[in-house]
Amino acid sequence: MGRIRVLSDVVANKIAAGEVVERPASVVKELLENSLDAGATSVRIEAEAGGRRLIRITDNGCGMLRDDALLAFERHATSKLSDVKDLLSISTLGFRGEALPSIASVSRLTLETRAPEETTGSRVEIAGGKILRCDEAALANGTIITVRDLFFNVPARKKFLRSEQTELAHIASLATHYSLAYPDKAFELRHNDNELISVTPAGTMRERVFQVFGSQTLDELVELGELRREMPSDDDAGNRRIILRGFVSGPQVQKNNRNAIFLFVNGRLIKDRLLQHALNAAYHNLIPPSAYPFALLFVECPCEEVDVNVHPSKTEVRFRRGSWVHDFVRDSIRDVLMRQRPVAAVPTSSAARAPAQPGAGLPYSEFTQGIENLHFRQSDAEAPREAPVEQLPQFTLRQPAPHNPRLDFGAPLVEPVPPPVRQTRIPDTHGPLPPGLAEEPSPSLEVLQDLRPIGQLHDSFIVAAGRDGLWIIDQHVAHERILFEKVLRQMAAGMVERQQLLMPILVELTAPQQVEFSRIAAELAAAGFEVEPYGPRTIAVKAAPADVSLGEIERVLFEILEIADKELRNASFEEVRQQMAASIACRAAIKINTPLDAHKMQWLVDALSACQFPMSCPHGRPIALRYATREILKAFHRI
Repeated sequence: MGRIRVLSDVVANKIAAGEVVERPASVVKELLENSLDAGATSVRIEAEAGGRRLIRITDNGCGMLRDDALLAFERHATSKLSDVKDLLSISTLGFRGEALPSIASVSRLTLETRAPEETTGSRVEIAGGKILRCDEAALANGTIITVRDLFFNVPARKKFLRSEQTELAHIASLATHYSLAYPDKAFELRHNDNELISVTPAGTMRERVFQVFGSQTLDELVELGELRREMPSDDDAGNRRIILRGFVSGPQVQKNNRNAIFLFVNGRLIKDRLLQHALNAAYHNLIPPSAYPFALLFVECPCEEVDVNVHPSKTEVRFRRGSWVHDFVRDSIRDVLMRQRPVAAVPTSSAARAPAQPGAGLPYSEFTQGIENLHFRQSDAEAPREAPVEQLPQFTLRQPAPHNPRLDFGAPLVEPVPPPVRQTRIPDTHGPLPPGLAEEPSPSLEVLQDLRPIGQLHDSFIVAAGRDGLWIIDQHVAHERILFEKVLRQMAAGMVERQQLLMPILVELTAPQQVEFSRIAAELAAAGFEVEPYGPRTIAVKAAPADVSLGEIERVLFEILEIADKELRNASFEEVRQQMAASIACRAAIKINTPLDAHKMQWLVDALSACQFPMSCPHGRPIALRYATREILKAFHRI
């Protein structure tokens, strides 16, 4: 007797279930996608005990005929594909025909469905993959699938499930994702008869974001609009269009993990490394490397340009032109952030008064206790002003600035922003968007050019007045951003300002540092260093970037070599240049605890306003915070 045999359908289905059904949320995903493919405009999800005891999906989609209701539980039975060529252009969320038989093989499942063309519906009951009964039933149009006792016949799989709250969190996250992807549909999620999500159809994506997250999150987001580009084509059919829509957060929003990143390709929820990397690259030098933004991204492209048949649970995709898509997403997001220049607000809630991240500024309590250290060194009227210079240590005075009516605090105040709405459940739902919120402009760092510095806090932070509120600017990271962009411009033009040293600085390198020095020697020269070998393990620095003080030159050089060794071994030379510029800018920038007079503060603000990315320093720390006029008025009980 031979050793090879064909597995029974029961065993095959359980094996498939191991790939498709990982946890209760996997069941919800497969059934929810089937509902959306069926054209449902309203989907209701019910769960008990985190989905272990009960999962029920009710929709008002097209339903199934009686014969189809039975055939749907056969392996690879599907209405989505008819030919192998269809795999090259899949436009539906489901297509494998594995979901229903896999789920039914590890649960007690009941299917209730009715198609509009039939006068009665069908009820099918299955336990552990075996059909128990199939009856006619008086049902409304649509489908109801009830899954009970998940993994009742696979106790080993059941032991791997997490706590009820953890499994519920996965279900809630999934329902939140799809409610965002399909704003024109109604979604409801209930757990143990408690309502967690209830959103009605929304007219715009902005309204749906408000329904799910509330106005506080919405105020922190930048809308991308609809960004289009023609994809290159290999055939005579002409170019193909790709569209990117959604929302991203400003650099002031920094998450500890990727849980706030929502990615969709042609309406399909995915976890894609290529798009994740493109998103991270868009925020390079805008947020710390260990932080993540909030992102709600929708990529739409021709179905034949993306392969969704690369993972059993359909959570991964592969683009035909992956590098092209990566660059399009990265550049599009970064361009929008550059135009919008979103600004961070001073924390006003008690929960937000915790100490900031190391190096990001003073804790809120220290800020309030340090008001007495606000020094008014010289008024604008007393400060002659001239054309700005590039380096802070060599300030040139300016001529008196003309009166700016936009900074006249006797003028009417700007229209107040609606107060934030906090989340109170997972997730919170807030109903329709309040009137006027859709047109409310996002706070932008474009107003930097109109700010009037009025003093320093702790000799470290510039306090400035604007018509939209009170501003606090970190002088070190502001100057760091100014120098960073200056160095990058000079490197791109091949005209970096250098300082020739009277005596070369001899630097001894370790073996790994020698390897990295050889690799990036040309980039070091482009950054303003003139370095020559001086013995087997020593180099002689004859010139350095003009902005770096003599005592910092060796430290900057070691820092660049250390970064190259640890982080950039496989990076492009463009990334190496950016890290070099960041190191040079950080060491050359004016330090905290440095008194500045009115001329220097005004130059710093003006130079910052001319930057492409004045939101954060090259290492991702915020530069400026705004205490909005509305919050000031509220604090004084004037509104």
